[in-house]
Amino acid sequence: MTLAAAPQALVAPVVQSVDWLAIAPPTITAVAALLILVADLFVAERRKAFLGYAAIASLVVAVVSLLPLRKADRATFCLTTAPDVCSYTADRFTLVIQFLVLGGALVTALISVTETRRRLPAGEYWFLLLSSAAGAALLPAARDLATLVVALEVASLPAFALVGLRRGNRMSSEAALKFFLSSVTATAVMLLGVSFVYATTGSLHLTRIASRMEDVPGQLDTLAQAGVALTLVGFAFKTAAVPFHFWVPDTYVGAPLPVAAYLSVIGKAVGFSGLILVTVIAFPAHADVWGPAIAVLAALTMTAGNVAAVRQSPTRANSAVRLLAWSSVGQAGYLLVPIAAAAWSGDVRIGSTVAYALMYAVVNLGAFAVVALVARTKPLNRISDYRGLYATRPVTALVLGFFLLCLAGLPPGIIGLFAKVAVFSAAVDAGLGWLAVVMGVNVVIALYYYLQWTAQLFRAPQEAPEAASEAAPARRRAPALVTTAIALTAAAGVVLSGWPQLVLRFAAVDLF
Repeated sequence: MTLAAAPQALVAPVVQSVDWLAIAPPTITAVAALLILVADLFVAERRKAFLGYAAIASLVVAVVSLLPLRKADRATFCLTTAPDVCSYTADRFTLVIQFLVLGGALVTALISVTETRRRLPAGEYWFLLLSSAAGAALLPAARDLATLVVALEVASLPAFALVGLRRGNRMSSEAALKFFLSSVTATAVMLLGVSFVYATTGSLHLTRIASRMEDVPGQLDTLAQAGVALTLVGFAFKTAAVPFHFWVPDTYVGAPLPVAAYLSVIGKAVGFSGLILVTVIAFPAHADVWGPAIAVLAALTMTAGNVAAVRQSPTRANSAVRLLAWSSVGQAGYLLVPIAAAAWSGDVRIGSTVAYALMYAVVNLGAFAVVALVARTKPLNRISDYRGLYATRPVTALVLGFFLLCLAGLPPGIIGLFAKVAVFSAAVDAGLGWLAVVMGVNVVIALYYYLQWTAQLFRAPQEAPEAASEAAPARRRAPALVTTAIALTAAAGVVLSGWPQLVLRFAAVDLF
């Protein structure tokens, strides 16, 4: 009896319990992806739209599953010898980013249903989209480097396939190849940095890394600093920070429009949440390494993105998607500012970045939804194609103008202005006056191309012989789900512009 009890005594402490409620959001999304992939084998071709509706329903359920987690922080997959050291934590930061990711994926799904009916294989598309969203929802909850890397790759690998899913399209294949090669290189560099960090600290859990980084032996200090710098590379790539931004324009233009919208928001959310976790939680002892690096990256990123966007002119027949791509690079620079400021201020509240990310997600997805609508009658989607949009689709033109003004930070897009002020204040409070000046200059530069595009919407249409023939298709009824996506994002933008403190309070998260 004693011998029988001994093995039980040894086994009992290593039994791992799982908090299924805490892991519900990414789990629901992942299970739905698998079910849709299997269902695709049995659904008739004429009923493939059912898969899209199933994906939308699963994302709604995943968003709703966040509600019970608001009451208290929850953690699971903890060390049996140290219950306070866990690999998965559902705290306020996790819930806000998961809401952004799953809500953004839901809007992307609404835009995508029409696209899958016409050009894309439905089963593969919905499986890949939900799989990537599951990885993106897992990442903000990760509290060890191994889970962070796995979540990053689960979010990224399906995205490569999504970009190249338009079979037989040369631009799509080229965009997917560029995205894949550059991402794999960044991941390899990041894994090298993770190995250096593990060699220095002997742990992959973020909180333990933070405590052990404070007492690194002198002979390992250089190795630790190299590990910190290299680990940031993978997340800097996902945020499209300079010089890891070169894949963005060609990838956005070559990808299907809903995929470009997804990458512009959810891809950035993945990068910024990972960057926040490793800097603020794991590497505070080396703020002197990552703080100046991120500050310089922020200045270079916002400048490179805005200067390149200024070159996208209606007179040069430039693509509207390419303009949004460069705009997203510039916006990424603003998002980096509060993270850099945390290194100097010692303040671990990164609510400014989270609030800006929420604002950006709403208005950028809305802008892409309008672009997807216009692309139905203007397949080239040039900026000049938006000239006179108010004459044919007045409501659509007004909504797109509102989104562009939000991105520019001008009234009536008050939420964009408040978000920029919050980011600007973070730089000033941290003593980064030079970075605040650079940001101010870039905000002025960005006004040029946002207002130029907005002006195109309300200019008189160009008279052309084919105007009469184009008038009919331009007035075709918009797809209901695309209209729903535009209406949801526009309503959110209006509410937040009238009540900006709502998003600022919602995004007020602390990391300890």
